[in-house]
Amino acid sequence: MPTFIYEAMNSVGQQVKSQIEATSSEDAIAKIRAQGEFPTKVKEKAAKKGVTPAAGRATTAGRRRAGRIPTKMLTQFTRQLSTLIDAGLPIVRSLRILEQQQKPGPMRLAIRLVAEDVEEGITLSEAMGAQSKAFNRLYCNMIRAGELGGVLDLVLRRLAEFLERTQALKRRVVGAMLYPVAVITFSVGIVMAIMIIVIPKFETIFLEMGQALPPTTEALIAISRWVQFPGFIVILAMPVVIYLVLKLLKMSPQGRYGVDAFFMNIPLFGQIIRKTAVARFSRTMGTLLGAGVPILEALNITRETAGNEVFSKAMITVHDGIREGESFAAPLRQAKIVEPMVVNMIDVGEETGKQDQMLDKIADVYDEEVQTLVDSMVSLLEPVMVIVLGLIVGFIVISLFMPMVSVLSSLSGG
Repeated sequence: MPTFIYEAMNSVGQQVKSQIEATSSEDAIAKIRAQGEFPTKVKEKAAKKGVTPAAGRATTAGRRRAGRIPTKMLTQFTRQLSTLIDAGLPIVRSLRILEQQQKPGPMRLAIRLVAEDVEEGITLSEAMGAQSKAFNRLYCNMIRAGELGGVLDLVLRRLAEFLERTQALKRRVVGAMLYPVAVITFSVGIVMAIMIIVIPKFETIFLEMGQALPPTTEALIAISRWVQFPGFIVILAMPVVIYLVLKLLKMSPQGRYGVDAFFMNIPLFGQIIRKTAVARFSRTMGTLLGAGVPILEALNITRETAGNEVFSKAMITVHDGIREGESFAAPLRQAKIVEPMVVNMIDVGEETGKQDQMLDKIADVYDEEVQTLVDSMVSLLEPVMVIVLGLIVGFIVISLFMPMVSVLSSLSGG
């Protein structure tokens, strides 16, 4: 009987490396799970027949890799694959059907490469893991959990819902911010055009008049000269410089932590970032736990996909606390990255054995709160932008017409 070497997570989340005799890899996985362990890697010690996962990875080492896939396309693919597998179609047949429906591009290439690997005997999760740019670690671990538990269709459906809700939240936030960003951009462009084109013509008129100018007019002319050079270049280069500085800072963990902590402490905007991070953390954890992924492994995946270094660092503390025997809620409360209400709901979820459902409810609540905050910020920005633009236009008008008024007054007096 062949011997299989495996790596697994035991009931307390510790990694175990051992070997077991079994007739096939599926039999080995079943025996490992019967021991109360969650296998993460299984390979035959002496491959004699067929293609083992290790051999499959070797054959794909030199193959072409697909690029990044837009979230919208990945969501549609996941939903369609879930439907086909739920209908009873084999995985390879389902992948080939979806490949034919795709236009040439990274999505079609990724599906084709995954289908070829599965045909060679590699599991779906490992085949997708080989296309790391197309399918991230969260996606692959969800698929692996579905394979091991025999509920791949349910996991794919849950994964599709996760992607759809994440995309919907992002779309709502971006859509709400589009209006104020567009207004601010056009306003800055109009003011710059006035400073570069209109003010110099008035300056020529004032010089021909030969009279002393009011302080406000002199200040306006000085600002106009600065905007013409070098202010025009500075204003245009400022967004690029800020982007490059932030990108440079985010190259190191300390820099990413500092940038994320800074943005999280900005009034109102920081609340949106914080609540968005909580919603993403809760949604990811709930999805992974609902798929049967062990909590420590789920925390590691959540930490890597958090998109926020402050939360990622806190997840390490929570992970270590659970590994030492604490509950999920206790180290999360000590980390102080979420509100007490979130900790209490997670605590209730642990006691009732419905932790994944409670995390999903937390994500739903925070999604709504994020939308409310975004709407409030947009509503607040509208009058602020009107007032600021009114002050700028009023300053320009008064500064330009005060010399005219003084000239008219002198002429009428003479």
